Amino acid sequence: MSVALVTGGSRGIGKVISLNLAKAGFDVAICYSGNEAAVLETVTECKEQGVQAISVKADVSNIDDVNAMFEEVKSSLGAVEVLVNNAGITKDGLLIRMSEADFDSVIDINLKGTFLCTKAAIKDMMKARHGRIINITSIVGVEGNPGQANYCASKAGIIGFTKSVAKEYGAKGITVNAVAPGFIQTAMTDKLPDNVKEAYLKQIPVGRFGQPEDIANVVEFLASEKAAYVTGQVVEVTGGM
Repeated sequence: MSVALVTGGSRGIGKVISLNLAKAGFDVAICYSGNEAAVLETVTECKEQGVQAISVKADVSNIDDVNAMFEEVKSSLGAVEVLVNNAGITKDGLLIRMSEADFDSVIDINLKGTFLCTKAAIKDMMKARHGRIINITSIVGVEGNPGQANYCASKAGIIGFTKSVAKEYGAKGITVNAVAPGFIQTAMTDKLPDNVKEAYLKQIPVGRFGQPEDIANVVEFLASEKAAYVTGQVVEVTGGM
């Protein structure tokens, strides 16, 4: 049984990614940072798919936490063959008011976390001469967005990181791709004012907001053998936004 690790996998898009991979037959390790009730619920739902599932608490921006997480996953389930770097935070604000701490924390979790987890995963993938790394970026990492200089910088960094690592490890049987969601309906976006949501909706040719399943389906494809010849790509899942 192949082993998948999903960071930030207990809620929202990460939860649906975890469940989709479980349904596809992967044993799943779910990394979370704080909400134990949510991760336990997700683990239970994954196990209901007939696979093994565990939760691991870790700060993805801390190298000791990351290394300990990979050791725990390896001893419980086996070496990670599919890594989904989904953990991310936002601390929005206009540049003039953005503190250094708010800039650093977003870069540390979103971009440095992707680096540390990928580095930790790559050694066993090289030994196996097989691996799938899927990084969750964002359309704003391509387009930019006012009030999100830190978040956009982190997501743009993930795109450059993805393309570079794909070129370094393609010959080892490891593919590295990124998925760039557009406006996805989650608890976070549900809090936006109606007029803001209406303005976004007018920019989406398919006429609806995305669902977490729209992202999870692309991740599942990239994790599969059907995507063996796809690497270094950024798949925009935006409804044409």
